[in-house]
Amino acid sequence: MDQINTIGRRKTSIARVYFESGKGEVTVNGKSLEAYFPEEIMRTIVKQPLVLLEKDGQFDIQVNVDGGGFKGQAEAIRLAISRALVELDEDNKSPLKKEGFLTRDSRMVERKKYGRRKARRRFQFSKR
Repeated sequence: MDQINTIGRRKTSIARVYFESGKGEVTVNGKSLEAYFPEEIMRTIVKQPLVLLEKDGQFDIQVNVDGGGFKGQAEAIRLAISRALVELDEDNKSPLKKEGFLTRDSRMVERKKYGRRKARRRFQFSKR
């Protein structure tokens, strides 16, 4: 198997994933998965597609991720890994789609408008 490259996005995070067969090592921005995501829940989010398809430990995954916070980055990586698994084998598409791992969450932060304190919050009204 040659290398598979995919991209995942969530909020302002962009994850580029390089997928190849190996021992199951996941490297994020040059660090191990455990060093980059110290919280267990974030590591679980990243590995969800692999655990679902029982392919955890079969691929070496190298990730470059930029922007956003840890949760957005973890979900961007999950989307990219899911897309790579579909590119690897088309039969993986239906279980991943059923769990919602192939859906790009398009929600973004609404921009601040002029004359307002935030995007929708107005300044305090003073009658006098």
